[in-house]
Parts: sequence; structure tokens; C-alpha cells
Amino acid sequence: MNFAQDKGGSSRLTGFGLVVLVHVLIVGALASGLATKIKEAVKGPIDVKVVEEKVKPPPPPEKVVPPPPDIKAPPPPFVPPPEVVVTAPPPPTQTVAVQSTTPPPAQEFRPAPPPAAPAPPAPPAPKVRSAIGSCNKMGKPEMPALNWSGTASYKATFTVKGGKVVEISLATLRGANDRKADRALKNAITSTLSETYECVDAVLEQEFVFNME
Repeated sequence: MNFAQDKGGSSRLTGFGLVVLVHVLIVGALASGLATKIKEAVKGPIDVKVVEEKVKPPPPPEKVVPPPPDIKAPPPPFVPPPEVVVTAPPPPTQTVAVQSTTPPPAQEFRPAPPPAAPAPPAPPAPKVRSAIGSCNKMGKPEMPALNWSGTASYKATFTVKGGKVVEISLATLRGANDRKADRALKNAITSTLSETYECVDAVLEQEFVFNME
């Protein structure tokens, strides 16, 4: 057997394996170093910034450019004036005055009526006197038979002519609460004045009071 050939082949394989192992170690070292650098880069501080959105300002308003002062407005259209027709006034009418030669009739003269005579003044009202002291005979009215109680008073104004009572007027000062009694009391006063009173001619008055309890 050829042992020298066998030793040469094994030494080649060993050398090849060493070369491969060295490459593997180098690749592993490189890989481990890169990984460490990446970790250190990741572990560094993280700076977070907020980006503000920029709002665009509104566009400026459009400026209204006035027309140049040299431009003149067009003249208004020509409108012809209306025609005015003048009418001549009619000729004046001639008035002929006619004079009458007949004299006017004579007016009859009538005198003015005399002024009316003034009306005579009204006679003064007669002065009212009290019957007491003016009558020499005075009767008392009889109390009528009435189912009535209370107080009633009346004032009589009467005219005397020829010594007799001719006109009587009664005024109620405090009337009776019963109409029938009030009428009976007035009739009693009237009868008494007409039948029993004798007085001087004058206008007299007297008060009558009835008290029925």
C-alpha cells in the first residue's frame, strides 16, 4: 500500500477544513459586531417632533379700481320739446248801452210807524204776612178719624179779599206716611181756612202741625 499518498490527501482535507473554520469564525465575528452596533443605535434617545400644519392665510380682497376721471359719461339722448299751439283769444263782444228816456215812477212817501209803547212793569208780588195778628177769627182744623199715628206739618199760604179767604196753597213740610191720612189732613186745613178765618185783605201764611200718637 502507498501510505505516502494517503497522508497527503488527509493533510489537504485538514487544511481545507481549517480554512473553512477560519472563514466561519470571521463571518460570525463580523455578524456579532454589526448586531451590537445596531442595538446601540436603537437604544439611543428618540426625538419626537410635532410638525404643525401650516394654515395658509386667506387671499387679500380684490381691489376695485375706480374708472379713470378722464372718462366722461355719454350725453343724454336728445328729446325734442313738445309743440305748443297758441290759440288767439276771441274778439271782445261789444256791449251797447241802451238809455231809457222814461222817468222812474215816483215812490210814495210813508212815515215810519211810531215806536211801540213800553210794556207796563209787572206789579210787585204781594208781601206775605203772618196770619197771626192779621186775622180776628181763626178756627182750628178738626182731626179726622184716621187709623194713623205720627206727626205731620203743612204750611198754608192764602189770599184774603173782602175779609174772606179766596185762594189757598198748601206746602208739605212733613207729610203723613199714609196717603189717605195726608189727603184728609190737607182737606181739614182747607175747610178751616175757608169757613172760619176772618182776616184783613192780604196774602197770609200759617203753619199747621198734627200730632197723632
